[in-house]
Amino acid sequence: MAELRWSNWAGNQRCAPVAIERPGTEADLVAIVRRAASAGRRVKVIGAGHSFTDIACTDGHLVDLADYGRLLRFDAATCQVTVQAGMRLSALNRALAQRGAALENLGDIAYQSVAGATSTATHGTGLRFGNLATRIVGLRLITGDGSLLDCSADENADVFRVARVGLGALGVLSEVTIECVPAFNLHAVEMAMRVDDVLESWESWLADHDHFEFFWVPNTGWALTKRNRRTDEGVRPRTRWERWRNEVLYDNVAFGAANRVARHRPSLTRRLGKALPSSGPMDYIEPSSDVFASARYVHFYEMEYAIPVEDVPEALNRVRALVQDLGLDLLFPVEVRAVAGDDIALSTAYGRDTGYLAVHVYRGAPYRRYFEGVEAIMDDYGGRPHWGKLHFQSAATLARRYPCWDEFQAVRDRLDPQRIFTNEYLERVLGP
Repeated sequence: MAELRWSNWAGNQRCAPVAIERPGTEADLVAIVRRAASAGRRVKVIGAGHSFTDIACTDGHLVDLADYGRLLRFDAATCQVTVQAGMRLSALNRALAQRGAALENLGDIAYQSVAGATSTATHGTGLRFGNLATRIVGLRLITGDGSLLDCSADENADVFRVARVGLGALGVLSEVTIECVPAFNLHAVEMAMRVDDVLESWESWLADHDHFEFFWVPNTGWALTKRNRRTDEGVRPRTRWERWRNEVLYDNVAFGAANRVARHRPSLTRRLGKALPSSGPMDYIEPSSDVFASARYVHFYEMEYAIPVEDVPEALNRVRALVQDLGLDLLFPVEVRAVAGDDIALSTAYGRDTGYLAVHVYRGAPYRRYFEGVEAIMDDYGGRPHWGKLHFQSAATLARRYPCWDEFQAVRDRLDPQRIFTNEYLERVLGP
């Protein structure tokens, strides 16, 4: 019989599980966990495979939630939605829009599953808003012995406090209840600015906009800024041509072609970067999910670090110097965002308003020297790596960066004493 194989979206993580399961019901999920536990095998869950780390890899039972993504309940009075954990964010956006609701905030893609996005503290931007997991008001876990555990602020509250960002280490997420908001539009302004000007007024930009982010273009003095304000105005959308031109032709087709050429002819990288087309300033009003998330067809590797928001300007300037000192020719920009602090044990924004710096390279390109250099800078600010993106940390280096580390470990010991849900990644970052 042929060996089973699985790889992630970026193609940099692969594993050979003993079985690939595709449950359709909660009873199926429970049966998988119990069957694996009785055989002494491990269980890991994949949503959309958009993590760059080996967080989902296993030599045991790999559970694919592709068929486990239904909307179960929507309460219009409380604006709360309950979904199966495998539901993709894109599908959830559509379902909520049909009901006059929306997610409060989103990241820049919507391919991930609800379970994968929340379990790794995936976030958008906006200093008045937390990451996606902060909007969870209830969840159901399947623990290491196959038991079902309902958790909220009122029920199994000690588990709920830590399980919203659980890394898949506490059990299998079956259902998630999310507090939403009434549907809203965003007034988006996109334009290039001198990066020094952006950094000089970094905290003002955050204070003056509901959602602000920018992309520094390596080896240049420029940044593409994206400023979004919530508005009661009606939509003033981009034309179909403008959206296709910007998000498909420029950001994916032309950008992907330039990266493929640069990978084989690195000496052409800077020339290609200057030749890439630009749409110029954009000003439009669209539904929130259409503004937050964009299409991403060019595959890449990514590392992202969370640091105190006030340290972002200094940290980015050090990254700029690193790129120059290492003589790196890069096409992928450095993405900079910020969110509000929260109280979730392993959230990268625990206890502090947080800025995020994300660095990328084209899939297959060498990255270790660049990423290690960035990580060394972020260590100076108590940086916390995104759990689903590449980094070189271990439990020994991470424990002191999370004040509630021991609280999370105590819940893990109670819910999964046999470590049914562990793998090499979790042993590395949480301990064996």
